[in-house]
Amino acid sequence: MRIDLNADLGEGCGNDEALLDVVTSANVACGWHAGDAATMEATVRAAHARGVAIGAHPSYADREHFGRRELERSADGIYDDVVAQLGALDDIVRRCGARLQHVKAHGALYNRAARDPIVADAISRAVVKYDSRLSVVGLAGGAQIGSARRHGLRAIEEVFADRGYARDGTLIPRGTPGAMIEDAASAAEAALSFVERRVGETICIHGDGPHALSFAHAIRRALTQAGVEIRCADMP
Repeated sequence: MRIDLNADLGEGCGNDEALLDVVTSANVACGWHAGDAATMEATVRAAHARGVAIGAHPSYADREHFGRRELERSADGIYDDVVAQLGALDDIVRRCGARLQHVKAHGALYNRAARDPIVADAISRAVVKYDSRLSVVGLAGGAQIGSARRHGLRAIEEVFADRGYARDGTLIPRGTPGAMIEDAASAAEAALSFVERRVGETICIHGDGPHALSFAHAIRRALTQAGVEIRCADMP
């Protein structure tokens, strides 16, 4: 058994370097919902120094609501937004001597792409346009996964140990009872269950969560004790 652990980073939450000591992949905010050029560079350099895979975390242009509010945006607009954000982060990644490996949409854009094939296709087209060697991370079983595969991209199915799920396999909306896992033991139990059931290739730990670091350590410890190999999903 093997699994990747990823975290959404570069969002100004103060524990990025500590999380990078635990995870194997980092999704770096591209400045549209959080972060800026200096934060992106610091996060990229810290990830590269630890051998952590670097990915782009594009979003709606919505700093006020941290990218968690769905905006009215056409498919072509989303395509342009994603290409622009990939370019901005990749310039920094290259300057740091590293390589961009994957793309994972953030927040409301991620959730919309999980259920809306048109939005999912806009993101997939943007990735193909920018660099078809990049992988696309999306909600396990969601529209983004099927779209990425149809476009010839490597799709990585993601699950969440710190979020609650509805019966249809979607994430319970934030602000709704049961949306957030509140303790590290439950998060570790959920992570181990996903791996044992062969659901997902990567497990997300939200870097902005109040218990992100304790959750990350508990999850990694539980998986390691169960004999699970933890490494980047893009590794053969």
